[in-house]
Amino acid sequence: MDSQLVEARALEAEITALRRACVEPPAPGEDTSRVRKSFRETYQADSEGWELSKDLRSHLGHLESEIQFLSTLTGISIRHYSKKTEDLTSTEMTEKSIKKVLQRHRLSGNCHMITFQLEFQLLEIQNEESLSSVITDLSIIMEPTEYSELSEFVSRAEERRDLFMFFRSLHFFVEWCEYRKRTFKRFKEKYPEAVHLSEGASSSCMGIRNPSRPGFELVIVWRIQIDEEGKVLPKLDLLTKVPLQALELDKNGVIETAPLSFRTLLGVLGIEATLESLIKSLHTEASN
Repeated sequence: MDSQLVEARALEAEITALRRACVEPPAPGEDTSRVRKSFRETYQADSEGWELSKDLRSHLGHLESEIQFLSTLTGISIRHYSKKTEDLTSTEMTEKSIKKVLQRHRLSGNCHMITFQLEFQLLEIQNEESLSSVITDLSIIMEPTEYSELSEFVSRAEERRDLFMFFRSLHFFVEWCEYRKRTFKRFKEKYPEAVHLSEGASSSCMGIRNPSRPGFELVIVWRIQIDEEGKVLPKLDLLTKVPLQALELDKNGVIETAPLSFRTLLGVLGIEATLESLIKSLHTEASN
């Protein structure tokens, strides 16, 4: 208690001296070195604190802008993240200058309309020469979606404990889904009588009908596949729905070879131009 009282009185004396220095010039012969030192130390401390605060705000703003840029670029947004660290270094490892740390990470986020949760463990081993890290466990939880293709892909990413493949493939998968949706929607709006989407704008199938020929329909099945290495590829097939009478009249086998011709056309014209040509060909027949 006495030490606190002494410290309080010393601070009071310091404040009194500072106030007097502010309002009165020092008397001749008075030692002003201590006052000047107090001013200098106080100003320096405030300045350093202010500069540190400005640097932190600037760094934080830079990080936020980078995160926003990456989110816009990839479509992936992280909403929650946490990490726990456990030191697994044994006494024997310490003697050999080896450090072993296990990190447990949890995060949740979304890639456009797809929501996910991740839990993974990262084991780091560091010695005097190198630092190595490996994911020892990975668990991925996806919110229920209409995209059945994702289920097998998620299981494969978990088995391989490949976070990079998961995020990369998910990004491109969603991009292809959005492109398919925009393409089907545009053709539906442009040719409302000829184009039919059985499952709405997010449908993976597009029907093309000829109003003047009931029972005749071309069905475009557009799947988005993820291969063993995580590469995302579109796969389009053509199915035909025609009356039995039309099949009997097709002596040249045009209907039978239509799926193969469709794939050939895709390689030459691309997706949108091929779909447009099919729709226009049926429209032309309907108007004749």
